Amino acid sequence: MSNEREDRNVLVNFLAGMGLGALVGAAAALLLAPKSGEETREDVKRTADELREKADKVIRDLSESGEELVAKSKEILESTKCRVQQAVDAGKQAMAKKRDEEARSGEEGADA
Repeated sequence: MSNEREDRNVLVNFLAGMGLGALVGAAAALLLAPKSGEETREDVKRTADELREKADKVIRDLSESGEELVAKSKEILESTKCRVQQAVDAGKQAMAKKRDEEARSGEEGADA
């Protein structure tokens, strides 16, 4: 489970670095390019739209990953719950069997 958490942290850090790099690159390109104010505003708007789309995709991907992790966790929990219940039932049966054996041996001792 910790490997999955580490993998997710690496992915989030990688995506954050990519986003930051994209922002820095876009800002440098806008500031250094000899364009008119209108062209620069269009570039800023286009870049902002692209970044918004990328951020939305990252959010969707992370949300899907989170949903998959929740579903997998529920499956593991249900499986573990079932195994624990089986172990409890087996323990109860073993106790009942031992009580019956002790009761029978007590009756045999009383008859003798």
